[in-house]
Amino acid sequence: MFNLFKIAVNAFRESLREPVYFLMLLSALILIGHYPSAAIFVFSEQMKLVVDSSMATGLIFSLVVAVLCASYTIAREMRNGTVLLLMSKPVQRWSFILGKIAGIVAAASVFALLCNFACIIAVYIATDQFRFDMALYFSFLGSLLLACVIGMIANFWRGASFPEVAAWAVMVVVPVFAVFCVATQPHPALGMKDLVKALVLINFAVLAMSTIAVVAATRFDIVPNLCFCTIIFFLGLVSSFLFQRETDSAFLNTVFGFFYAVIPNWQFFWLADAVAVNRHIPMSYIWDAACYVVLYIIIASLWAVAIFQNREVAGSSR
Repeated sequence: MFNLFKIAVNAFRESLREPVYFLMLLSALILIGHYPSAAIFVFSEQMKLVVDSSMATGLIFSLVVAVLCASYTIAREMRNGTVLLLMSKPVQRWSFILGKIAGIVAAASVFALLCNFACIIAVYIATDQFRFDMALYFSFLGSLLLACVIGMIANFWRGASFPEVAAWAVMVVVPVFAVFCVATQPHPALGMKDLVKALVLINFAVLAMSTIAVVAATRFDIVPNLCFCTIIFFLGLVSSFLFQRETDSAFLNTVFGFFYAVIPNWQFFWLADAVAVNRHIPMSYIWDAACYVVLYIIIASLWAVAIFQNREVAGSSR
């Protein structure tokens, strides 16, 4: 278990050190912060535009980051022979792959969580359809600039990794700024409790997709993995239409039922429309989704362990 923990921590830090992780994070946060400025062109639907766009940005960017992190930390290590060196030590294959899953899922979850905090900030910036809070807007951009400056100083004086230090700084300044907005600004007409529940469901979707990305990374390189996860994502978006149907053939019904069970239905995690119309989201729905995601992660992890047992690692048959 100690080896698994160390591998998970190392995978998490490796993900943060990747320049693409911080670039994607910074791009997503800036994009979410800009959505309230587009709301001035939408009459009476500005909050729906901000919430839908922010949640979609956080979801898509998190899924891409999960695929990239999985490919960089698993496929690249197998290609470079780093895994072979690790396998020469008393490290079991199951602890290696489970540690990688835990580390990459944690990195993707942090990414999605920061996007969720940015979504809450964007809701407070979008005051109405005719204006938005310029002070909060520029303060939010200033907090991101502060995180970059901290990363630059740490890189210059200590030789630390700029993406990693800057990402850690963002993990501090963005949540603090979100708490500041909630504590000091007038509450919007939107139901904030239901918004938080919807954002939690987005995190659940990222957890499931990150696990799928790690499982695929044991067999695919970065481009095939990205294509595979994209197909799974789009199939999951239309899962109800494609697979939840009854036909005259028992065989087709079985096949459709199998695919409907294997491919997550992402629509269950997307409740932006319910938030936009102030519809209450019950906690029982959140608990059911959490149980589903935990069960899905366990099954996918077992599958990853099974297919990695016979995987050749840089010519190793161990």
